[in-house]
Amino acid sequence: MLVLSDFLILAAILFCISVAGIFINRKNVIILLMCIELMLLSVNLNFVAFSHFLGDIGGQVFVFFILTVAAAEAAIGLAILVVLFRNRNTINVADLNSMKG
Repeated sequence: MLVLSDFLILAAILFCISVAGIFINRKNVIILLMCIELMLLSVNLNFVAFSHFLGDIGGQVFVFFILTVAAAEAAIGLAILVVLFRNRNTINVADLNSMKG
């Protein structure tokens, strides 16, 4: 039988992996977007776990809104990435500093 702490530990591990991925790899934009998505999914896991163990459906409904925003964020991020690659021929974050105003 799984208890609430099992889900919270798994979500904390996923969140720490995504934070480590952001700090370790600051060069590739695709990996940065994937780490941000992993952060959102770990938070969603917490919402679903608390919702299930407390018997309230509010957390699961909130997850649907978060997933909708995450899908829009991923689509916009990938569209920006495609435009950057077409204009600069690179997805390296360090090469994109010429966009400063």
